[in-house]
Amino acid sequence: MKKQLLLGDEAIALGALHAGLSGVYAYPGTPSTEITEFIQGNALAKERGVHSRWSTNEKTAMEAALGMSFMGKRALVCMKHVGLNVCADPFVNSGMTGVNGGLIVLVADDPSMHSSQDEQDSRFYGKFAMIPTFEPSNQQEAYDMMSVAFEYSEQQKLPVLMRVTTRMAHSRAVVECVDEPRQQNDLNYNAVAANWVLLPANARKRNDVVTAQQKQLEEDAANSTYNIYVEGQDKKLGIIASGIGFNYVNECFPGGAPFPILKISQYPLPKKLVRRLMDECQQVLIVEEGQPFIEDIVRGVSESQNIKGKLDGTLPRTGELNPDCVGQAINAVANSSLFTLHSSFERSEIVVPRPPALCQGCGHRDVYAALNEVLKEYDNPRVFGDIGCYTLGFLPPFRAIHSCVDMGASITMAKGAADAGQWPAVAIIGDSTFTHSGMTGLLDAINENANITVIISDNLTTGMTGGQDSAGTNKFEAICRGLGLSDEHLKVVVPLPKNMPEITQIIRDEINYKGTSVIIPRRECMQTLQRHLKQKKAAEKK
Repeated sequence: MKKQLLLGDEAIALGALHAGLSGVYAYPGTPSTEITEFIQGNALAKERGVHSRWSTNEKTAMEAALGMSFMGKRALVCMKHVGLNVCADPFVNSGMTGVNGGLIVLVADDPSMHSSQDEQDSRFYGKFAMIPTFEPSNQQEAYDMMSVAFEYSEQQKLPVLMRVTTRMAHSRAVVECVDEPRQQNDLNYNAVAANWVLLPANARKRNDVVTAQQKQLEEDAANSTYNIYVEGQDKKLGIIASGIGFNYVNECFPGGAPFPILKISQYPLPKKLVRRLMDECQQVLIVEEGQPFIEDIVRGVSESQNIKGKLDGTLPRTGELNPDCVGQAINAVANSSLFTLHSSFERSEIVVPRPPALCQGCGHRDVYAALNEVLKEYDNPRVFGDIGCYTLGFLPPFRAIHSCVDMGASITMAKGAADAGQWPAVAIIGDSTFTHSGMTGLLDAINENANITVIISDNLTTGMTGGQDSAGTNKFEAICRGLGLSDEHLKVVVPLPKNMPEITQIIRDEINYKGTSVIIPRRECMQTLQRHLKQKKAAEKK
């Protein structure tokens, strides 16, 4: 066994490669981005020709991974939690089609919303789609689970959802890896067409099959090596801990916990083990990162008033857990002082918080400066923003946008506002977000000639997640024309201070045009520009 120091994301990626992966499909989204980036730079992946190019969005990623699975190969699709909303249609339906080659859907949830719009818990999607879900508690499990999950996917002929959270994804630990990676699956034609063609007659049959599998999936979870019942002598408290929550409990008891602990890392929830813990212990504390998923189920199984967790306020309902708040909850429920509070998770009074800001020299700055200058001339203008670096235009000094809901919503919200009679209605969207989810909204606007001005702020990359390739680079004018936009109202500008008179006049003209227009300010992201200049200098020295 070889030992490596790996991020949780890297352990997942390496585990997938060592399990015979043939393709990873993803759209960059923190905290899942590093999985695909690791595979892109891995020597074994290059040697084996593992697919690792970025997809246009999570829906296309999920569907492409399904296609690879259809042909018998093992595929991994990665996203953050809100990306699972984007691919919900193929994801839920993949529970009906089943799989041919193993398929793992890796979702990284973001409690505390470090870089997200909400604290969604993806375990609900696994239950909703009736597919097995795995939730590693540490980096070693994350690595090992990839092989187990691929095998289980092929055994049950179902996709597997693997859920991690930010701390798991972005913390490091030593991981023991196999010496000999598994070979990739051979191409095969074993997929049964009747299972994959979801006509109502076929889908009803598959629904019966998948529903009937649920009893076996729960039995497998009860017998899983990842769901562990740890004995304890003090039965006044029992602890159910899932995923990284199990790590937090262990940190509270370096010498071993005196209470019984049920570790959960594979779902459906093994009710047999839950009932055993509840029968043996006077009170039960449920420690889970995210929403009270397990707690809801346990409260539904038992009428006991001695269930503690997030729903009764014993643990915080929002934000990330940590060993301190878990230890405090254990002390409170057990009426003890077993755990001594640390100060490591308390907010420092010395370090002054620094709000995020657009980089100095960023082209988005010049776009907002020009837009704000023009909009002073109008009564009650409204600017609908989108997901990306440019969302920081909401903050000082620009305070330029009035909404930011989800990927692609800027254009469709601007159209809806215009439909309601708002003018001016301006949408601002980034290049990667436009190809991810904005094109269909623009088509709606063009089809109705909605009275909106769309700004596609093109920095030639997916900037917010670290500078990954953007699917539409050098294609935006062609895309807009293909959607039916006239050349007369398709403008390209270079966002620099010296060009401010030209940019402001173009924005003014297009706002005053009674129809749909698109302005594309184009200048490379400062971060990727510096990277490319360094690469160029290094190449010249050679």
